[in-house]
Amino acid sequence: MSDNAPRDTRPESGLSEDGFSPVWEDDDRPRIPRVAGEREALVASLDHYRATLEMKCRGLTPAQARTRSMPPSTVSLHGLVRHLAACERWWFQQNFERRDVPFLFVTTDEPNLDFDPPEDCDLAADLATWRAECEESRRIVAAHDLDDTARPLDWDEDVDLRWVVLRMITEYAQHCGHADLVREGVDGRTGV
Repeated sequence: MSDNAPRDTRPESGLSEDGFSPVWEDDDRPRIPRVAGEREALVASLDHYRATLEMKCRGLTPAQARTRSMPPSTVSLHGLVRHLAACERWWFQQNFERRDVPFLFVTTDEPNLDFDPPEDCDLAADLATWRAECEESRRIVAAHDLDDTARPLDWDEDVDLRWVVLRMITEYAQHCGHADLVREGVDGRTGV
């Protein structure tokens, strides 16, 4: 092939551009490395999903983020942010490190205020809480070996940190799929 010949510009997969879901123009998520060690791959995958949730919430008003766009479901993007903040705390701080920290978004009157946020809750504050929980989870993961174990609060068997990270990846993967559908229902925006 000569230097002047046109180059094949197909994506790395070999599929044409129409073989993929639309990609958001402002997609700034970290790339998941295709060749990596176990820790790097797990951490990158979890951070990619965390960034996906943040991206799906970007540009929405608080009212839009509270929209339950798929009746009869009560899921909203704001509710997903609160739920995933609570999951970060539950798995990494409360279960893995067994810290005595309070549950997020729980009161004695209403035990499940993450998926169903009260009318007066603040999206910016809840996003800040979620980001802080993610940062604390990152510190915990960095401080331990993947083979380190802990016994979750309500279980009778140990789990290793690898299992906890994988559990969180599956939690985010499930809810990022929900976020795709909810966001499309809010303003029609689609993409992976």
